Amino acid sequence: MIWRKRGRNVKERIYICHTYYHVYITLLKELNLPREKRGQATLLLSRMSIDFEQLKDRLEKICFFEQVLEYDEKREDFFPELKRFRQDKGNLLLNLLNRIRFTKKLARLNEAYVPVDFRDYGDIYVFCDADPIGYYLNWKHIPYHALEDGLNSLVHIDAARFENRGHFGLKTFLSKRLNLIFIQNGYGRYCLDMEVNDIAAIPYPCPYYKEVPRMNLVDELEDEEKELILRAFVRDKEKLECQIRECSQVVNDKILILTEPLCTLDIRKRIFQDLISRYEKEGTVFLKPHPRDVLDYRSLFPQCPQFDAALPMELLNFFHNLHFKKVISVLTEIKAIAFADEVVRLGPDFMDRYEDPLIHRQNEQI
Repeated sequence: MIWRKRGRNVKERIYICHTYYHVYITLLKELNLPREKRGQATLLLSRMSIDFEQLKDRLEKICFFEQVLEYDEKREDFFPELKRFRQDKGNLLLNLLNRIRFTKKLARLNEAYVPVDFRDYGDIYVFCDADPIGYYLNWKHIPYHALEDGLNSLVHIDAARFENRGHFGLKTFLSKRLNLIFIQNGYGRYCLDMEVNDIAAIPYPCPYYKEVPRMNLVDELEDEEKELILRAFVRDKEKLECQIRECSQVVNDKILILTEPLCTLDIRKRIFQDLISRYEKEGTVFLKPHPRDVLDYRSLFPQCPQFDAALPMELLNFFHNLHFKKVISVLTEIKAIAFADEVVRLGPDFMDRYEDPLIHRQNEQI
């Protein structure tokens, strides 16, 4: 526990999640605690990036968290008065002054939507502190722990360095030391540390990174704990089990393609049309839509069996009778997949065919 406010009834910990994957990692972390320490956390679901649908109800039914709340976090474009602070003045000093104003004002405007008093919690865990919650906690001088947004996400995109390229040292000083501006992923003044999967794989070091391998958390799970996670995420267990049975009965090779919220919808449609055409020559193609992917794959590709978008792909590891010859992703990290003979991450070279390389090669521009 990192701090206690004198005279307050301090609760143990709270997690701020923006995606299904964040909730999955939260469950893993809590299930790896000693049994006597479980059930004492609050889970805060930010609705800013995704529609969690009935996840809150299912999480409450498993009775694993002390409280499950929703958070109506607001993006900067929700507040039109912030737009003027994002205009390039063509001068470093003027741009920094604008950024200082923006940092405080975004946090202040979001305060009305924060559903808890974070000072009531001993430990605060934030996935993706680049979102307004990071600005808010630093503005309020509330210490917190940051967590990697996705598996090895900093390996492929070091957003802190990319978004602050040019005078990075000066900007980190203004953020980490003076709290005048805000930089995510360990560089915020009140960010205590940044939890990542694999420090050695990250090209740019940061003294605040803390390595917690995700597979170690999974390896410690018992069967009943895996079942608890499934109850939290599976919307229709009977349907999913039927899909898995049907999948296991397919006699030819099976290929799973993971969709991603890439590019514009028209380009995205072309990407996955091309991938399906390419890999259906190797076997039966299945699709696992990304939770934030709004392309209607069922209508576009009715010939491809599809898994529920709300189910984190990692949960397919829990089904021993489910196996694929190959799993394909474009940019998503898929090293955690254990239900395939081969996993293929196509990477930036593949994306170069569909969009300007500058859009998806951020690390090369640092």
